[in-house]
Amino acid sequence: MRKNFSTILIVGAALLLASCVQQKESFSPVDYVNPLMGTESTYAFSHGNTYPAVAVPWGMNFWSPQTGENGSGWMYTYTDSLIRGFRQTHQPSPWINDYGTFSIMPLSGVLKMDHKERGVLFSHTQEAAAPYSYSVTFADGLRTELSATSRGAVFEVTFPQDSAQYIVVDAYNGGSALTIDRENRCVTGVARNHNGGVPDNFANYFRIEFSHPIAEEGVYDGDTLMRHRPTLESDYTCAYLRFNVPAGEKLTVRTASSFISPAQALVNFSREVGGKSLAQVREEARKQWNSYLGRIEAEGGSEEQLRTFYSCLYRTLLFPREFYEFDAQGKPVYYSPYNGKIQDGYMYTDNGFWDTFRAVHPLFTLLYPEVSERVTQSILNAYDESGFMPEWASPGHRECMIGNNSISLLTDAWMKGIRTICPEKALEAMIHQTEARHPGISSVGRDGFGYYDRLGYVPYPEVHEATAKTLEYAYADWCVARFADSIGRKEIADTYYRKALNYRNLYYPDYGFMWAKDANGKWRDAFDATEWGGPFTEGSSWHWTWSVLHDPEGLSRLMGGHTAMEARLDSMFTAPNTYNYGTYGFVIHEIAEMVALDMGQYAHGNQPVQHAIYLYDYIGRPWKTQKHVREVMDKLYHSGSKGYCGDEDNGQTSAWYVFSAMGFYPVCPGVPEYAMGSPLFPKLTLHLPDGKNFTVKAEGNSPANRYIGKALLNESEFTRNYLTHRELTSGGELVLWMDSVPDSRRGTQKKDCLTLTPTSTNRRIRLPIL
Repeated sequence: MRKNFSTILIVGAALLLASCVQQKESFSPVDYVNPLMGTESTYAFSHGNTYPAVAVPWGMNFWSPQTGENGSGWMYTYTDSLIRGFRQTHQPSPWINDYGTFSIMPLSGVLKMDHKERGVLFSHTQEAAAPYSYSVTFADGLRTELSATSRGAVFEVTFPQDSAQYIVVDAYNGGSALTIDRENRCVTGVARNHNGGVPDNFANYFRIEFSHPIAEEGVYDGDTLMRHRPTLESDYTCAYLRFNVPAGEKLTVRTASSFISPAQALVNFSREVGGKSLAQVREEARKQWNSYLGRIEAEGGSEEQLRTFYSCLYRTLLFPREFYEFDAQGKPVYYSPYNGKIQDGYMYTDNGFWDTFRAVHPLFTLLYPEVSERVTQSILNAYDESGFMPEWASPGHRECMIGNNSISLLTDAWMKGIRTICPEKALEAMIHQTEARHPGISSVGRDGFGYYDRLGYVPYPEVHEATAKTLEYAYADWCVARFADSIGRKEIADTYYRKALNYRNLYYPDYGFMWAKDANGKWRDAFDATEWGGPFTEGSSWHWTWSVLHDPEGLSRLMGGHTAMEARLDSMFTAPNTYNYGTYGFVIHEIAEMVALDMGQYAHGNQPVQHAIYLYDYIGRPWKTQKHVREVMDKLYHSGSKGYCGDEDNGQTSAWYVFSAMGFYPVCPGVPEYAMGSPLFPKLTLHLPDGKNFTVKAEGNSPANRYIGKALLNESEFTRNYLTHRELTSGGELVLWMDSVPDSRRGTQKKDCLTLTPTSTNRRIRLPIL
C-alpha cells in the first residue's frame, strides 16, 4: 500500500513538473501585445500618437496600414474608416513625420491612383494586429496579410473573384522614381521624401517582387495616368500593376529596401525575404518578439494588466531603429544621415533622447546591453560625421526639444559596465557638446552656452526655454563629471561638478519654485507656477522644479528640508489643475491632457515630471511613492486605443510603466541605482542576458495592497528605498509582503535613502563594481 502511494506521488510530481515545463515553454508574451494601443489620437489630444507597427525589435523599417492622407503625421487613426495603403515607415512621431516612405495598396474592381480617392472601407472587426503581422479584410472582400523583417516584408493578397486585380505602388512626392520589369515580375524604385535631417543625396531604394505574372502596368505623376508605360521619374510617382491570379490562389508580394544603393536593396531582399513565404517570415518575427519580450516574465495580475505591460514593452523595443545594413560579406555598414557617405559600423536613429534617456535606454542597459553597446557606438559615429552628438535624430539632426541628453546615454551605459567605446573620444564629444551649438540647429549642442558659462544660468527672454535648458544642462554637466571622474580626469570632473550646481541659480526662494532671470540677474515679473512655455519646455514651473535628477538632496535643502519638499510634492497632486497657456497662445495638447488626468498639477503625459513621484524615496517617505505609482498605473494606462495619457514618445511613457510595474525606476541615469516603487504583479522575473535571473515576488499583492511592509533581498532584511544595478544583474530574489496600510517607519532612515550625489567638494561617488 505504501509502495503504491509512493508511486502515485512520484507519478503526480512528474506530471506536475511536466506541466510546469510545458507552461514555461509555451510562455508567449507577444500574444498579450495590442499594437493598436494609443492609436486613437488627434492633433489636439494624444492618447499615445502611435500606429500599429509591424516590425521586429529595433527594425530598420516598420510597416503600417495607412488611414491618413500622404504626408500626414497621423498615419493611422483608430477612428478612421478607410485604408489607403500599407506603408513602409520610419516615422518616430507625428510631430517629426516620416522619411523615405512608400506604400503598397491592393485594389479590386476600379483602379484609383490618387491617394485621396483610393481608400477602401474596413472595420476593426475584420482587422488583426500583432507586432509581427497585420491582416485586414476590406468591405469589398479583398484580404491583405503581411509580416516584416528588419529590412523587408512579405504580403499575401486574396482578391475577390470576378473582379479586376490591382497593386498600386506609391513612391510619394519629394522626388521619386519607379521602374516596372514585367519579365521579372518586379518593381524597383527610389523614394527621396523627407521632413528634414538628411544630406542632399538621401534616398531609399526598394525592390518589390510578385509571385504571379504582371498582366498590365502603368504610371501616374499625380496628374496624368500613363497606361502601359513602365517607368517614371518625377517629383511624385505612382505605379499600378494588374494581375490575373486564379481563384483559390494568393498573390505573394515580397519587398526590401536600402538607404545605401539598389544593389544593397537586392542583397537585403535576397537575405531576408527571397524565397520565403509569409508564414516563414511571420514565424521568424514572432520568435524574435518572444525572445526579447520574454526577458521579462510577469506572472499573476489580471489579463488587462498583462496586456498593458507587454504592449508597453513592445513599444519600448521599437526605437531607436537600426539604420545599418549588412553588405554581401555580412559586414555592418550604413548610409550616414550626417555626411551622406557609406560608413562601416553601426548607426541608430529615430530617437529623441530628451524623452528616452529617462527610462528607455536605462532599460536597455539592464536587459538589452548588446543594444546599448551599439547605440553608444552610434552616438560617437554621429559625432565623427557631423561634429555633434545627436539629441533628436530622424534620420539626422532635427530641430526638436532641448538638453544634452546624449551625454546621459553615454554616462549611464559606462557607469553600468557597458564600455565598448573609446573613453577619451567620448569625453571629447561630451565637452564639445557643452561648449558649442550647431550652426543651423539650436537643439544640437548647447543653445545659450556662453550665457550659461558666464552667468551660471541661461537667461530669459534672451534665450527661449531658458530655465528648462539650465536645468537640463546642469544634469548633463553632472554626467560629464561622473564620466570624467571614472576615467581619472579629476580636473575636468571638478569643473563640471561645480557647473552641475547651476540649477540653484534659478530657484526662486520667495515662491519655492524654479523661475527665470534675465541677463542682468533680475527675476522675471509676475510669477505664476501654472504658466506654460516661455522659460519652460512643454510644461510649467510645477513640472520643471523637480528636474534636478542628480541632486534631490540639494533641491530639498533649497526648499527648506525634507518636510518642506514632502509638502511641495504633496501639493502637486492636490493643487487645482488650472493653467496659463502663456507664450504658447493656445491650449497645447499637453495642457489638455494634464487637465483631463485630474491629478492636480501632475502631468504624466509629458516627460519632465514623470520621475517626480519617486522623489519621495529620497526624503524617506517611500509609501507615498508606492501610493502614487500604483495610482498612475491603474488610472492612466490601459491596452486599448486610448491607452496612454499623452504622447507615447519613442517608448518613454511605456518604459515608465514597464519599470514601475517591475517595482523600481531609474530616477537619475548615470547612477547605477533604481528607486523603489510598488510592483504591479505578484511575481516578475528578469531573465538577464548572461543567464541569471532576478525575481521580484510581491506576496499578497492586490489593488488595495500596494504598500511594502516587510522585505527580504536574497533572504536578508531589506529596508532600503533603492536597488543597485549590481544587485539586479547578479541575480537573486526580492520578496515583498504587501499591505493595504502604509508603513510609515520603513525606509525613513538616512541609510535607506538613495545615495547623495557628489559635488566638487564632496566626492561621495559610488562607482560600479564591474
